[in-house]
Amino acid sequence: MNPYVAPIVMLCASNVFMTFAWYGHLKYKTSALWMAVLVSWAIAFFEYWFAVPANRIGSAVYSAAELKTMQEVITLAVFAGFSVLYLKEPLGWNHLVGFALIASGATFIFRGG
Repeated sequence: MNPYVAPIVMLCASNVFMTFAWYGHLKYKTSALWMAVLVSWAIAFFEYWFAVPANRIGSAVYSAAELKTMQEVITLAVFAGFSVLYLKEPLGWNHLVGFALIASGATFIFRGG
């Protein structure tokens, strides 16, 4: 497994699971809160099966700060798609500019010092 690519792929998969765990229940606001918590917890269990190995494998070639930065940028990209496609909530220009600023800030993490 390529330690440069595997963490990126696995973090993308983990973020899909985690985004559904954290925000998927918003489409079902009439269900009981305890049910939303239990279902979210069950979904998050599978998220960990991608996130933990991604960080373990990636730590061979990336620093912890780089892995965390990758995860945050991936989270924004996954959430943007989720918000539009699943929740049917449009993203405005202000959201896109804010996400772009966060992503551009991430480039400084990967610049060698």
